[in-house]
Amino acid sequence: MNISPIEEVKRNICGYKVQQFQGPVKRYCQTMDLKDDPELIKEYIQCHSKDKAWPEIREGIRAVGILEMEIYILGSRLFMIVETPLDFEWDTAMAKLATMPRQVEWEELVSHFQVALPNASSSEKWSLMDRMFYLYP
Repeated sequence: MNISPIEEVKRNICGYKVQQFQGPVKRYCQTMDLKDDPELIKEYIQCHSKDKAWPEIREGIRAVGILEMEIYILGSRLFMIVETPLDFEWDTAMAKLATMPRQVEWEELVSHFQVALPNASSSEKWSLMDRMFYLYP
C-alpha cells in the first residue's frame, strides 16, 4: 500500500527505528523554521519524499561523510539529526557539500519555503543546537 508523503510525517507514537553502526558515531542536531504556510509546508515535505528528493543531494550528503540524516517537523519547525564518524569535521564537510552536484540548485529551490536569507548555504540556514540534557548511565 502506498501512502502519501504527508501521511508519512503524521505523528508516530510508536517511535522510529534507528540505524546501527559498527562503532560509536557523533550526532549533530540542528533546527530551522519554514514559512508558516500550510501549502508551502506540504510542498516542502513532498520535495523531501523518497520519490521526489533529488538523488544527487542524497549522494552529496553521503559523499561528505554523513552516515545518517533525519529531519523531523512540528508545525513549521524543523529538527535535523545528523550522524557522522568520530573524525568528521563539520565546517570542512559543509564547505565541500556546498560544491557538490546540484547543491546550489537545491538550496535555491528549498529557500522558497524556509525562513532564511536569500542565497544562504545549507550550513547558514540550519542552526546547530547545544545538548542541554543527557540521560547519563
